[in-house]
Amino acid sequence: MKNAQKEEFQIHKLNDAIMDAYKKAAPLFEKYKKKYNLSDSMGQFANIDFDPMNAQESYMNFLEKIAQNPNKFIEIQAGFANEWMNLWQQSMSNFVVGQGNQETISPQKGDRRFKAHEWQESALFDFIKQSYLLTCNHIEKTLEDSTDLDDKKKEKLKFQAKLFTNAMSPSNFLLTNPEVLNETMKTGGENLVKGFQNLLEDLQRGDGDLNISTTNYEAFELGKNIATTKGSVIYQNELMQLIQYEAKTDKVNKTPLLIIPPWINKYYILDLHKGNSLIEWAVEQGHSVFVISWVNPDSKLSKKNFENYMLEGVIESLDQIEESTGESEINVLGYCLGGTLLATTMAYLTKKKQGKRIKSATFLTTLLDFEHAGDMKLFLDDEQLKKLDEMMDKHGVLDGKEMQKTFALMRANDLIWSFVVNNYLMGREPFPFDLLYWNDDCTNMPAAMHRFYLRNMYRDNKLIKAGGISMDGVDIDLSTIKTPCHFISAKEDHIAPWVATYEGTKLMSGDVTFTLAASGHIAGVVNPPHKNKYCYWSNDKTPKSHDEWLDKATRHEGSWWGVWDEWVANFSDSKVNARKIQNEIEPAPGSYVRVRY
Repeated sequence: MKNAQKEEFQIHKLNDAIMDAYKKAAPLFEKYKKKYNLSDSMGQFANIDFDPMNAQESYMNFLEKIAQNPNKFIEIQAGFANEWMNLWQQSMSNFVVGQGNQETISPQKGDRRFKAHEWQESALFDFIKQSYLLTCNHIEKTLEDSTDLDDKKKEKLKFQAKLFTNAMSPSNFLLTNPEVLNETMKTGGENLVKGFQNLLEDLQRGDGDLNISTTNYEAFELGKNIATTKGSVIYQNELMQLIQYEAKTDKVNKTPLLIIPPWINKYYILDLHKGNSLIEWAVEQGHSVFVISWVNPDSKLSKKNFENYMLEGVIESLDQIEESTGESEINVLGYCLGGTLLATTMAYLTKKKQGKRIKSATFLTTLLDFEHAGDMKLFLDDEQLKKLDEMMDKHGVLDGKEMQKTFALMRANDLIWSFVVNNYLMGREPFPFDLLYWNDDCTNMPAAMHRFYLRNMYRDNKLIKAGGISMDGVDIDLSTIKTPCHFISAKEDHIAPWVATYEGTKLMSGDVTFTLAASGHIAGVVNPPHKNKYCYWSNDKTPKSHDEWLDKATRHEGSWWGVWDEWVANFSDSKVNARKIQNEIEPAPGSYVRVRY
């Protein structure tokens, strides 16, 4: 009797939760229809862009190529049929044995979708997994090998296909994910109801659009448990605040260090929690550290361009540091887009006979030659640039969420589907993770600046051409730069591929060092030595070929931070007494970084 009462209570509880969820869903759906001017008629959905990457033309070209020469396509299909036959035979054997003990195809290293033991031990789920992976492999092979399609169109189709196959992974669905099935049976379906409530909360957070929660946002507060290195804002203008950090050593390097972060995200990726901060670590090594904290712009700054970021950002910071420390020569580190701006500034200063103001330059995961700039270029053909222009014309800025969506698509399994499974199918709350809190704290892009950057760098690759672009009336020529430079890139970087960043070493006239870190765009950079994580490669030479560089490079365990510190010490001169902050406007991390949109 007690069990029956318990089950009845559980059913009532679930029914109440479901009804409550549907009550919340109704107004959200109405808000969504109103926001996008939709009615119940399917005809209204013509307003929605179902081809945001403009891949239809590439797909039609692909079909035409197959029709013109079908032999290779037929050959690949025959190979696929043969692989399926092998999988079927092995799976039948596994069903008889009672477990999956043979594999035709295995997940790639690092693929966390199939880590549950059932994917290996259950003959059924092993078959589901392998059939999915085999199909993914076949689609990629078909696109790669069956036609002589233009490389750019081929890459766009492969990326689109990967987005589709990632979405269709059996791990993303209730009935084909053993972990979700186990949780559903264990909780009596409460996980699905909770997941639906999580979905509604994310829709509310996105004002009708789905804004997937990736972390516990209440767990972090700037200045308390994230971006905590002590310092002060000593200068500010419309575009940035300049932060000076308190010394932690009695003596500091005579030559100050300026860090230029990208303004696509906020600077505190380099100052996460204590012990995981490049800024904190640099201060502990005896550097006088200054960091630019870029403003999160609104429509009032829509006309700020790349030139403004150079003059009002980097050069103004150099002026302020000289005024504060008395040092006219400064070591500068630029991260990602901040590095692109740094190189542009160096060429500008060289032409103005002020090249020595930057004593050494460090480029973290920085693109200067955009010819092979990776998946980002797939989003930037003329048609897509036109759509971005329309968005920016409407708001004066590119909404930071649009950039975030683009980066999420480039790592869809990690940044989209893993949270769909965790939040909506398993009914769990996302884990509090400072890196993902930062990732969600996105920034807008001023329309004028972003148009210039996307067209002149990504699309037309003008930065590598002497006089290809001009800043404040000065033609930019990277080959005039004689400043010692250190390029530090990440081997698995999908935003600034290292084979593309390596091309930057060929553009300078001075001494150039190249170091390759393991991991990706963020983890390869935020890698404190005390964690003894990942590795890096070094080579005293910088030959023309990146393959030759890697073939002759030496692999080292641990972080690249120490090697960089040894390199930059060559340009730090003597030690001086620790500098005190003279002109405090407000404590770090400052007010600009707190602005959210």
